[in-house]
Amino acid sequence: MKKSRKMNRRYFTLTELMVVIVILVLLASIATPMVFRHIRNARIASAQAQIQSFESAIRDYHTDTNTYPEKLEDLLERPEDMDDESKWDGPYLEAKKGIPKDPWGNDYHYQAPGDHNESSYDLCSYGADGVEGGEKENADITNWKSESEE
Repeated sequence: MKKSRKMNRRYFTLTELMVVIVILVLLASIATPMVFRHIRNARIASAQAQIQSFESAIRDYHTDTNTYPEKLEDLLERPEDMDDESKWDGPYLEAKKGIPKDPWGNDYHYQAPGDHNESSYDLCSYGADGVEGGEKENADITNWKSESEE
């Protein structure tokens, strides 16, 4: 009687297992590029939002001091060379660990006066590759219009 129970058990064949594995691989090959595209787009949107946050803080700094900061760190701590301490009403950013990095872990690039915005400042992230220029996820994210947008 025990033998008949054992014989009624159903096991998966190698062919059935291979079919399931092939289906899983196909699903993964379709879903993976879509996930990475969304991650890439989210990083770009995050960098754009951070630049807008910096712009707001820089605008507040400029309103209070009538100058642009020499470096982004001036948004967190009053510059030592600032004459009138009462002008600076910061910190202008809430950053517990200093100036935030871009979504790829690189520093934002700030210059005042700017090469592109000569009367104010330039602020940008060089994208995923961390090098000026590039396309797609390596493209620069800036506070000025690029030549392709004009």
